[in-house]
Amino acid sequence: MANAVEVKDDTFANEIEQHQGLAVVDFWATWCAPCRMIAPIVEQLAVDYQGKVKVAKLDVDNNQRTAARFNVRSIPTILFFKDGKLVDQVVGAVPRPALEAKFKEHA
Repeated sequence: MANAVEVKDDTFANEIEQHQGLAVVDFWATWCAPCRMIAPIVEQLAVDYQGKVKVAKLDVDNNQRTAARFNVRSIPTILFFKDGKLVDQVVGAVPRPALEAKFKEHA
């Protein structure tokens, strides 16, 4: 997770909702196999879009308040925030082209 930042319940508002531009948050858990499948894709997109998109990860087991606030019921869920406002989401392990298309759409 070198290029994606970790966010928590107490840092989410400052890191994501105060961010100007596109912020992408991967809601995940350590025990979630599909989450582990897309983690390298999210990490690579964080590298590819460095300086254009802020990529963050939020562990739903340790940050249930934020997950509940955004009605995250299945993981992985990836939420897209533009200037602090939720604008899109992807639920489930999707292939890189599908996820990258969302990055391009909103970046």
